[in-house]
This record gives sequence, C-alpha cells and structure tokens, in this order.
Amino acid sequence: MAANNTTQLEPQSPILQPIYDRTSELKAFDETKAGVKGLVDAGITHVPRIFINKPDPFDKNSNPNTPEFILPTIDLENINKDAKKHNEIVEKVREASETLGFFQVINHGIPDSVLEEVYNGVRRFFEQDVEVKKQWYNRDNAKLVRYNSNYDLFTSPAANWRDSIAFIWPPEPPKLEEMPIACRDILMEYSTQVMKLGCSLFGLFSEALELNPDYLKENCENGCATGCHYYPACPQPEKTMGISRHADIDFFTVLLQDDIGGLQILHQNQWLNVPPTPGALVVNVGDLLQASAGMLHNIGVHPTSPERGILMYYICVAASPSSEQYLTEPDYDGQCDSQHNLHLVLANHVGPRVSVASFFGSIAHTSSSKLYEPIKELLSEDNPPKYRGTTMEEYRQHYRSKGLDGNSNLLHLKLQP
Repeated sequence: MAANNTTQLEPQSPILQPIYDRTSELKAFDETKAGVKGLVDAGITHVPRIFINKPDPFDKNSNPNTPEFILPTIDLENINKDAKKHNEIVEKVREASETLGFFQVINHGIPDSVLEEVYNGVRRFFEQDVEVKKQWYNRDNAKLVRYNSNYDLFTSPAANWRDSIAFIWPPEPPKLEEMPIACRDILMEYSTQVMKLGCSLFGLFSEALELNPDYLKENCENGCATGCHYYPACPQPEKTMGISRHADIDFFTVLLQDDIGGLQILHQNQWLNVPPTPGALVVNVGDLLQASAGMLHNIGVHPTSPERGILMYYICVAASPSSEQYLTEPDYDGQCDSQHNLHLVLANHVGPRVSVASFFGSIAHTSSSKLYEPIKELLSEDNPPKYRGTTMEEYRQHYRSKGLDGNSNLLHLKLQP
C-alpha cells in the first residue's frame, strides 16, 4: 500500500491584532492638555481612532456642490419703535420656531467690529504657546472658566475634532484673574451685548407663544454661558466630526460663526448646509424651551454646539494611533425624538474654524431645585403635556452622563401617550 505523502497542515492561528484600549488612549490624549491643535501641530496625517465616528443614520450632506440652505432671516432694526414691524417680527419668530427651530437675526445691535474682535480673541487664545494655555485646562464643573478638549471626552461614543473654552457669566461672572488675558476683554464686552440681545429674544419667544412679553424672562433662570470653539484643519474630515449631532439643552442658543462654515441642521431626514451670513447671528430653540412650550412641531436636529445657560468654550485633543474601523462601543441607537432641532458641525480640510455659542437658560452651573415643566397656560385637553417636569440639576446630570451620543436629551423626559 502506497504511503500517503499528503502533508497535514495545522489550522492557522488568527493574526493577533493589537488590543485597542480606548480608555488609556483617551487619558493619554487628555493628559497632553494640548488639544486637537496639538495633534495638528505635531503633523499627524491620520485621524486617531478615538475620533472616528460611526456612520450617521441620515446621510451627511457634505458635497460642496449641494445647494445651500439659507435660514429665515429676521431684521431686528427698530424692533421697539415700530409696533407693526414688531408684530411682524413676532410672527416670523413663531413661524421659524414651529417649522425649523432655527433662524438668523441681523441688525441685532452688536457692531461688526465687536464680532470680528471676538474671532481674533478666540484665535489668540488657542494659538498661543501650549505651556501658556495649560494653566486654564480643567474638567472641574465648579469653575467658571473651563478650557479642555470635549467636555464629554470620556462618555461620548467618539471624540470631536475641536478645542473649546467656556465662560459662565451670571449670576457672578469670573474674576479678571480667572480669565485668559488673550481674550478676556473682548469676551466680557461680547457677553454684555449678547445678553441684551438674549433679553429681547426671551420677549419675542414669549409673544410668539401668546404670553406676556416678560413671561420667559421672569420664569427662566438668568444663566448665560459662552462656549468658544476652535476647529483645526483635519487631515481626514470624512472620518470625524467638528461636533456630533445634538440638540442644545438650554432655552435657546445664539451662535456666532466665522466664514468657513460647517454647520448643518437636520430637516426632513436630510442634513442641510447652513452657510454663514456676514454680520448675522444664528438662533436655535433648545430642549428646555421645546419641553416647556412645545414650540417645535416639525423640526430638525443639528450636530454641533454645547451647554445650557452659560457661555462656554471647550477644547479637544487626540493622541492615539489611527484606524480604519468605526467604533463598535459604546453604541447609540440614533433616536432623535422626531428629529427636533438637531444640528452638527462638519470637520474640514480647511481651518481653523471659529465659532462662539451663547447658551441662555441656566443649565451648566446651578444647583437650583426649581422645577421646569410644560407651561400650564399653553396646555389643554387637545394639547396635553408631552414632557414631565425636571430640575436643572437633574437635567444637567443626565446631559453630562450621556455626552453627545446622537440621542435627544428629551427622551428621558417624554411622557408616554
């Protein structure tokens, strides 16, 4: 009998892949205190794995040839001098809030020279030597000035490609020595002026709801925070986000964005580019106004922006190997509560991009036990409450624990039909 010369091959062992320790990589990135800008300055050519996003359930409309979406524009000139124009403005605010959740205002009273110096001040802070910036780096929610990379770095599914610094103003603003010299004077000036605009907007929203003009101002805590964001140029913008999709958790937000753009809003299951309009400020309805007044009926979600009721700015950094794979955990389900007021900011080959968001409605720095709930004057048998009441403390803790995971912050407040 012939011998069997067939060689028996042992099963091949799978190629061992390096273990991905996300927590360690996040800590390593955070400990540099250099932010995303530190990565770019180091010359990276690939986006580190901690920044890689899962595909969005809605296609990102990132094609530069796609028609741009111009937000409804509301001219506030002579708003308190012409009764007819005032009523027309109230109606425009109502329509924009109920159908889109976003609009932009012009002739808002803040000079272009102030807006331009805000950009310059933010750039000065982020572009100074990293050793100078490090003294401001912290994740202490009790501080009134916080510079870091992604406030939710350790809780969100993926880090975002931005650096930020946040300033919390009322009821007691930071002391001068607590603020960076590079930007403190102009941000104090801007905060004073944008808070005046915020008072006017509280009145317009109240009237749009057919309430007393002072209703929201008197019944909402007067917190305001400014978040200054710095988005360095990204080598692989298709793999990450400037800010992941989210809805703001304040009453409303006033956004100043430079001419680079990148803001998108979700409307009718499609992401729409919102190009910057020189001199204009973008206003969007936040979760607390939606929960209290139910202003938004057919709205979209935007993937960008920061915290409730305070002026904040955050910084993000990454220092880890790149990867072609998307995150597999933690996971999120893509729920967005009827897509209400969702928005995001795209990463970009071009940069740095600068934006400054002012959040109205005290969310980020308060231990108030005041209960916020649907406005009773707006409820009826045909219009029952859609959300339960909540305190700022409870809502803040929920917001911080989940991070920007793509889901609406209102889901845990929504009442069963």
